[in-house]
Amino acid sequence: MSRIAPAVGASFAGFLLGVSPGDQTRITIGIYAFSRALEFLYNSFEEKGWFKNKPWWMGSWLLMPVACGQLLHAFVFDRDCFPASYGNFILKRSPGYIQQRPETYPQHLTWPSTFTIVDSLATISKLKWPAFVSPILFPAVTTTLPAAVSSVAPITDPAHPLIRHLSCAVLHPHDPSCLRTYLSYYAAAFPPMAKFFTLIYAVMALPRNYKTLLSSPLSVLTPLAARVFRTSFFLTAAIGSAWGSICLLQNTLPRGVLPTGRWFISGFIAGLWAFLERGSGRSNFLYSARMSLDSMWKVGRKRGYWRGVVGGDVVLFVTSLAVINVIYERDPKAVSGGFVRKSLGMLRGDGWIDRAGRVSTKERDVKAIGMDPDAEGAAEGNAEKKNL
Repeated sequence: MSRIAPAVGASFAGFLLGVSPGDQTRITIGIYAFSRALEFLYNSFEEKGWFKNKPWWMGSWLLMPVACGQLLHAFVFDRDCFPASYGNFILKRSPGYIQQRPETYPQHLTWPSTFTIVDSLATISKLKWPAFVSPILFPAVTTTLPAAVSSVAPITDPAHPLIRHLSCAVLHPHDPSCLRTYLSYYAAAFPPMAKFFTLIYAVMALPRNYKTLLSSPLSVLTPLAARVFRTSFFLTAAIGSAWGSICLLQNTLPRGVLPTGRWFISGFIAGLWAFLERGSGRSNFLYSARMSLDSMWKVGRKRGYWRGVVGGDVVLFVTSLAVINVIYERDPKAVSGGFVRKSLGMLRGDGWIDRAGRVSTKERDVKAIGMDPDAEGAAEGNAEKKNL
């Protein structure tokens, strides 16, 4: 216990987080520390061989289906508990499903906003997915829409008369084929997504590898292009599947089966595309998991599933710091990232050093002279006693 006592004691400094106002920043810091503590704990167990017989497909990517399911459900029904940046990213990259105001639409008439469209889909699901009654086929019918979703009438009134479901009339009013809409979405959404990530990854990678780029361009550009393609296709497919699976469930499930729970299923299906990024997307998966954890906590508190604890975010932060410090003390290599390890070293007074690198160097030197690490440590201890 004496070995980890300083690490645990130093973590009590985390109570200073309580000086900060109890706002979203404090909650975000607590959740971030908690997720990192769990990540490092998993790394420690993995290095000890606890998961050596796990299936080849098991990994951090499995966080995404659950996180995406929860986030999509919160986005539709509890948007005040949903990260706004996440929602804006999705809506801006949903061509074909979120109908924009046509240029020829009269300026004096109101067009539903993007969030009005999403709210109408939430209402449609609560109404157990009613059928679409086309004003084109039934001009004598004065009320073809439920009153609760009358705000989307500018979208549904001119919708294709062969569309059967009201949700399809809202999502893709110009094409009665759900499959054709889903496939055409890729053609419209993938190029802008690829351009976006090409710029992001190029700014991140090329300055660090400019010497290699000049001497051997393909060795840098080939993996960069592969990463851009994987990430762009993953996110494009995830967003498209989130919307497209609503149509799929409409055509496969009866109206009354999981009327609101379908949004979680749709998000879960969308998150399965993370399998494509399982080799290099761990940071993105953990980020989505943190967003989902934050959102889930807010939804539960809003709906009365649980009650908040005064200072609970501070306690979570201190506990997470204690776990991180203990792992760093006992197994530095389990702490992912050299920058993180060096930062912990600075906070602990060890200086700007990477203890994982020092441990690896020591083990390599010990193996080079054919000595067991434990025996080498005992020899050092005996030498110190002799000098004394």
